[in-house]
Amino acid sequence: MFKKILIANRGEISCRITRTAHRLGIRTVAVYSDADVSSMHVELADEAVRLGPAPSRESYLCVDKIIAAAKATGAEAIHPGYGFLSENADFARACREAGLAFIGPSPESIISMGSKSGAKTLMEKAGVPLIPGYHGEEQDEAFLLAQAREIGFPVLLKASAGGGGKGMRAVHHEAEFSEALHGAQREASNAFGDQRMLIEKLLVEPRHVEVQIMADRHGNTVYVFDRDCSIQRRHQKVVEEAPAPGLSPALRKAMGDAAVRAANAISYEGAGTLEFLVDKNSHFYFMEMNTRLQVEHPVSELISGLDLVEWQLRVASGEALTFKQEDLTINGHAIEVRLYAEDPDSGFLPSTGRLRQFGMPIGEGVRVDTGYRVGDAVSVYYDPMMAKVIAWGETRDIAAVRLADALSKTCIAGVKHNTGFLVRVLSHPAFLAGQLSTHFIDDHHADLMRSVTSDKTNPLLLGALHALQTPHSAVNSNDAYSPWSRLQGFRIAHHDESVMRIQIGNEVQEVRLTPFGDHHQYTIGELQGHCSLTLKGGNACLIRDGHLTNFLLSSNNKGLDVFLHGEHIEVSVATHTPENDNSANGRHYNAPMNGRIVSVNVSKGDSVKEGDTLLVMEAMKMEHRIRAHEDGVIAAIDIAAGDLVSEGQTLVALENGDDGK
Repeated sequence: MFKKILIANRGEISCRITRTAHRLGIRTVAVYSDADVSSMHVELADEAVRLGPAPSRESYLCVDKIIAAAKATGAEAIHPGYGFLSENADFARACREAGLAFIGPSPESIISMGSKSGAKTLMEKAGVPLIPGYHGEEQDEAFLLAQAREIGFPVLLKASAGGGGKGMRAVHHEAEFSEALHGAQREASNAFGDQRMLIEKLLVEPRHVEVQIMADRHGNTVYVFDRDCSIQRRHQKVVEEAPAPGLSPALRKAMGDAAVRAANAISYEGAGTLEFLVDKNSHFYFMEMNTRLQVEHPVSELISGLDLVEWQLRVASGEALTFKQEDLTINGHAIEVRLYAEDPDSGFLPSTGRLRQFGMPIGEGVRVDTGYRVGDAVSVYYDPMMAKVIAWGETRDIAAVRLADALSKTCIAGVKHNTGFLVRVLSHPAFLAGQLSTHFIDDHHADLMRSVTSDKTNPLLLGALHALQTPHSAVNSNDAYSPWSRLQGFRIAHHDESVMRIQIGNEVQEVRLTPFGDHHQYTIGELQGHCSLTLKGGNACLIRDGHLTNFLLSSNNKGLDVFLHGEHIEVSVATHTPENDNSANGRHYNAPMNGRIVSVNVSKGDSVKEGDTLLVMEAMKMEHRIRAHEDGVIAAIDIAAGDLVSEGQTLVALENGDDGK
């Protein structure tokens, strides 16, 4: 077994590998960029080496720097984690040439599966079913369009060299093809350095089911059962579970056997995953093989009892698997969700910022893998995933309830996040019934976007009652710097009535409270009723018109962070009327998040139609198109390609076509 390894990654996966390595008595070396100098993965490791500036191309993707760090620290092997260089054959070869073990498959195996088109040819020979499509070398646009016509729309464009939803576009009509192709090629080039595309028939309501395999260099290969990863947004997984629900024993075995055949066809070594699409008729089709550890590997660990990272380390050091296929059994059910710094209400756009609250759940059967703590910054430079929360149960229903309950107690503030959205997914009748497909979020969009905080009445009352009751309230605080001591938002009216202007986001609402026995009468606009609030530590119990709601809360420098079912709301006593958000009036187009301008598609004076692409932004490895939502003329452009912009920054101004005439 190795004595010291270098982990060529960051965040939660680096932390997770470190913990298993330490359990096995292996010392670890972390690497970091300037953005990660004080991160958790650096502190957990025994040693750490700086790679360079924050951009990945100058740090985590620098093969020479990583090899040099391993040699300088005396590491015997390098674990690539997932993402970054984990499926880079040149990196695996460089490790071998430097006398370092690469904890993963051989460069030859990576090359075999690194090209989706080449992989499909290999899988066809191995007898693994394929989706109809084109996976050849010819990449001329006219030729690709002809192939798409022959396959039949809708089709799916996919980057040949990578995965993770990057360089992928669904094209439903021929008129969309050219723009989708160029965007996918650009995104693929930025992410993988290779813009080659393949085309597949877009299946209607398929399930995304994958099979975990483990293989050693002694000819032993097993499958560690399957996972359902159907629930996705922007072609990226959000919820994963094992085993995949609703598969017949025959289908489960057929997919496992196909995965083993695929691995053996390329003399695979280590942990890997075969991804399949499964249609309504229980036919399965090969998508791709991930020649690395998957983000969602914990669910397979929890139902099998294996530590997959441990077996990666053992296999890479030359050990043989000590178990056979018949030794593995499925125990219970596990579900994982990915906590992303993103805004579900804005099309899941990524969010950046510093975490002023980061309370992760604990509970029976609950596991949390994260690389973040309170005070850490979620950077524009890396993937927006903050944590994985996994729950195990004897049954799927138990696992789902445990996970939803754990997420409901999660408290995150400082960035927008998808925790409340995930609670709604896990609680949705279709999810609980196992009615899964890659269109799940689209099919149930209205239900999943119905936030528990869309009705602001309870948070408004909570803010007003809290201001009355707490020592730092506007009523009795002597602290001039308290967010609750700004008298502009508070006054005493007649008959002991208190009138407060409570702010939630950019909205301010007047709340009137009148004492009435042990509670208050409230008036908010035309709404009237009775309410009371009980505070105990960070817990608040609000009773409104006989209905009880429990909140979690904490103070910030503006007011309160309020948490309900994983949702977060900032509540404060208003000190002014918020300025109008000019991004909403259709005339100014502001950056929806921090990011980099990839291209500006218009010039000043250009006439544009509703739906035209004005510019393309990139944030957290994904492209986002800013489109015109009305006809008009470009009045001003305040940015250029390559610029870094901040959320809310004005990018383009539009005027009516006859303005100024």
